[in-house]
Amino acid sequence: MFALPLTDSAVLRPLEPWHAEEFLDHLDRAREHILPWVSPAFVARDLDGARAVLRRYADKRTQDSGGIWGIWRDGRLVGGVMFVSFDTASGVAEAGCWLEPGAQGHGLITRAAERIIDWAVEERGIARVEWRTNSRNARSIAVARRLGMSRDGTLRQNYPDGEGGRIDLDIWSVLADEWRARRAGQSGLAARGMSAKVKASEVKAELDGLMATFLGAFANPGGAKPNIGAIEEVFISEGMIISTVGETPVVYDLRQFVEPREKILTDGTLTEFREWETSETTEIYGSIAHRFSEYRKSGYLNGEWFEGRGVKTTQFVRTPSGWKLSSLAWDDEPTLGHTRAVA
Repeated sequence: MFALPLTDSAVLRPLEPWHAEEFLDHLDRAREHILPWVSPAFVARDLDGARAVLRRYADKRTQDSGGIWGIWRDGRLVGGVMFVSFDTASGVAEAGCWLEPGAQGHGLITRAAERIIDWAVEERGIARVEWRTNSRNARSIAVARRLGMSRDGTLRQNYPDGEGGRIDLDIWSVLADEWRARRAGQSGLAARGMSAKVKASEVKAELDGLMATFLGAFANPGGAKPNIGAIEEVFISEGMIISTVGETPVVYDLRQFVEPREKILTDGTLTEFREWETSETTEIYGSIAHRFSEYRKSGYLNGEWFEGRGVKTTQFVRTPSGWKLSSLAWDDEPTLGHTRAVA
């Protein structure tokens, strides 16, 4: 069975019905993290259900109408990519992804999606690849941007959220000629002896993923459980987080930062919270990097809606296990509709 390398420790290969037991074990690790963002039918809870999901995609592949591929990191299934739909007659395919929390921040989804989009465009003649995502799914939107996709628009209140509300769906896409130009640009740099810049773009994608994971760790839309544990995964163990909101800076280690935020994000104090970057500048120098970013945030604090914005300065270091955040400092502008709130 073929396997495409993604990194030194990760490969992409077809996810087959006979992987059902391994797939279910993986879903048990990923379930709470991915459930707010993917179809409930995908998140199987028993072996028969897991086998049914994989059989459904095997049938799609037989009919040339879709397919699913798993990502194995250090020999363990950690996520994957798929074509939810695939129509060579119309030349349109819809791609998707999922990933368990422990595998975030390594650029795996971006690399895996590149592999299947390359195949769809170059070998199957697909003219347009779509990426459909909940408007609040910051990590998924970050992947679409890293893939060079353009946001076509939003289908407002497109489907129910299961709790009486409705979900907005963002539509992103990349066209075949845009994809080829993007890939040719990467190849052209290497051909002109500029492989260092190509490497820098790969590092940038990894740093983008780390930042998306950090910001997404606090999200709890629709009652979803925030993935606060991801903070310790994207930081070095000695990481430092500094608030400059107020007259005197407050310095936290990771435990001091995580514990109070986990409490208010799970006890009803802070609900429907999300935070996202609106702009960023990232500089990479060998094994260190710096990012200056502007961000926005919104949610309900003690039942009262607020919106806010601010800036973050983030430092990264390269470690034997990949890039990690080493320190972050932030400052808020006064929030709209409430006093300053949690970062």
